[in-house]
Amino acid sequence: MRWTKTYIPTFKENPKGCEVKSHILSIRAGLMSPLFSGVNIYLPLGWKILLKIVSIIREEMERIGAQELLLPSLSPSSLWEETGRWKEYGKDMFKFKDRKGGDMCLAPTHEEIITEIARNGIKSYRDLPQIWFQIQTKFRDEPRPRGGMLRAREFIMKDSYSLDTDEKSFEKSYSLHRTAYQNIFKRCSLDFVIVTASSGLMGGSLSEEFMVFSKTGEDAIVICENCGYKANRDIAVSNTNDSADRCPKCGEKLKIKNAIEIGHIFRLGEKYSRAMGAFFLNTNGDREPIIMGSYGIGVERIMACVIETKSDNNGIIWPPSIAPYKFLIIPLNVRNTETRKLSEKIYKEILAQKYEVLIDDRDETPGTKFKDADLIGIPFQIVIGEKGLDKGVVELVKRDGKKKWEIDKERAVSEILQIS
Repeated sequence: MRWTKTYIPTFKENPKGCEVKSHILSIRAGLMSPLFSGVNIYLPLGWKILLKIVSIIREEMERIGAQELLLPSLSPSSLWEETGRWKEYGKDMFKFKDRKGGDMCLAPTHEEIITEIARNGIKSYRDLPQIWFQIQTKFRDEPRPRGGMLRAREFIMKDSYSLDTDEKSFEKSYSLHRTAYQNIFKRCSLDFVIVTASSGLMGGSLSEEFMVFSKTGEDAIVICENCGYKANRDIAVSNTNDSADRCPKCGEKLKIKNAIEIGHIFRLGEKYSRAMGAFFLNTNGDREPIIMGSYGIGVERIMACVIETKSDNNGIIWPPSIAPYKFLIIPLNVRNTETRKLSEKIYKEILAQKYEVLIDDRDETPGTKFKDADLIGIPFQIVIGEKGLDKGVVELVKRDGKKKWEIDKERAVSEILQIS
């Protein structure tokens, strides 16, 4: 792709009213633009990154045998009233009436609709187990949207649901999800911890959260360095005085760190199946409630956490797995014939090898190009300038600043692909 044909609106100054690093850099790098509080527009560069994350999620979910479906965002109040969550969600749920006066909502999650499918379609133990997932827009009327992608009113979520006959079967489904989540976050180059957490409005027994440590995180995590205990502070057994918090397992002093939640897995048990009548016939012909689990990942939060943890004073440093492009070619002077010809040659050869590459073909100063290159964070920069050409080389620069290579211009592409 050519920069001159791509919409990448970069900004030198920090946007007003933004305090969180990922919010600032995602706007400055032209990844997103806020429409209004809690609702974002994802621009071409940002959308490419989100699609890379979605692809990783989809691959890992399919690896555990999950089947993808797509559920409606609109749902009637009647389903939510069966479980009591129509009132429990309160003002966090977008509620309205249709033209006939029927109460409707924009679904913040889909346990009720999944249970509706199950009670109509699951009849026997032979129909189980099942794992269903979707990647879809969710809506929550957040009272205090903040941080751009971190707490939004409209957001993209991967939510999946397991349906099992008994606890043993459920534990396998739960374990598969736990492993899939670890693979997803590792592939996105995130360092994370798994902590015990409350199930909240989801119900069921205790859940687990996947957390990334960050000063901007709204969750407080307690950690015992002695025995390894980790939990969301909301459920940790501790004294009211922060400095005296003690581990409920070994009694040692706990450390408290801020973190961002990127995934949450829940043991729902029989909560929804009993409330909505989702039963199956067991091997003896007796009716039993389906054992359920629910599992969520915030897609945009993955992008935000990567920016939070993998950036420097100059901009973002994308890991290759989710970068919008792997290579950025930077011809320092497009008016120079030799520079322009070699840049085009390298660009076309890399494209021919099926790699994603962006060429900065703008007639801008080298300083502007370098600043924009560091800001948008593409992993490898291929710099082509007159001084290098006089030496017969091009420069390959790794965005994280750890390595630079001078490469013979005649063997540029083969060596670049071998190094990267």
